[in-house]
Amino acid sequence: MQEGKLGRMLSILVRSTLLLTLLALGSVAQAADERTYAERLGWPAGTRAVIFHVDDAGMSHDSNMGTKKAVENGVASSLSIMMPCSWVPECAAWLKENPKVDAGIHLTLTAEWDYYRWGPVAGASVVPGLVDKGGYLWDSVPDVVAHATPDEVETEMRAQIDKAIAMGIQPTHLDSHMGTCFQPPFIERYVKVGIEKNIPILMFGGHMQHIGAEAGQFKPLLRALSAQVWMAGLPVIDDLVTQPTRAKDYGERKKELIALLDNMKPGITEIIVHCTDPTEVFSHISGSGATRQAEMRLMTDPDVRAFIEAEGIVLTTWRELKDRRERIK
Repeated sequence: MQEGKLGRMLSILVRSTLLLTLLALGSVAQAADERTYAERLGWPAGTRAVIFHVDDAGMSHDSNMGTKKAVENGVASSLSIMMPCSWVPECAAWLKENPKVDAGIHLTLTAEWDYYRWGPVAGASVVPGLVDKGGYLWDSVPDVVAHATPDEVETEMRAQIDKAIAMGIQPTHLDSHMGTCFQPPFIERYVKVGIEKNIPILMFGGHMQHIGAEAGQFKPLLRALSAQVWMAGLPVIDDLVTQPTRAKDYGERKKELIALLDNMKPGITEIIVHCTDPTEVFSHISGSGATRQAEMRLMTDPDVRAFIEAEGIVLTTWRELKDRRERIK
């Protein structure tokens, strides 16, 4: 048998064994503890805790301004930064002046816009499978899966974290732009890097009230990986909302968000928003400016804040989750 073929077979065998082990651990952990992750982290039973999370900080000046308004003037409690993008220095300068802001790394393996592109932090020659013919990151997740190796993805993840730290950013957590890190070839490396660096990662393994439909057949794997993350001493959340509102009319959007909060199950839920304060320039990047502006308005809307306070919903951060996890033996 050829050495390369044997190596691939052994790799598949090892991965299959690891997957079965993780699934078994996840099943045992789930059966042993039916509490929400909010309860496990010390909140009373029935607590509904929310992270309003702003994605795509650092992508553009307009993105930075929208993020800043959502955090400083609104209910947004966390954000993550796209390290390959051009406007990261502006975001880093703001964070230096505001060190208590909960800021993570939005691990970025794609460059999805037509005329505003970026390449890998590690360099195209180091991670050739991550780039297209122009040297930019691929514009879609399927292209990344088709061309990149797990080793290249791990190298780029580490390079983005290292760049952030070199710029003075101490990441409170890691998550994934366009969900690329959650693809089956890469998710174990995502977990590995977070555990090795002792940085919380976005990982959901509770009731999955909203993300469950998107997770589909991968729910058992996510619960197993969540158990691994938890046992490694890092926090886990119960649920994730990737698109909290869909209406075009702002008033209807607000009703959708309040209904979402009203119907939310106990536990820790992260709600993802993209907040931009768009100038004319943003329209040359993306046609999503109106949606991003509406989500910024929602974060700063006094009616939204009033509902959160009236319902006793807890606004939390990844920094607080890690602090709570470290207090548990």
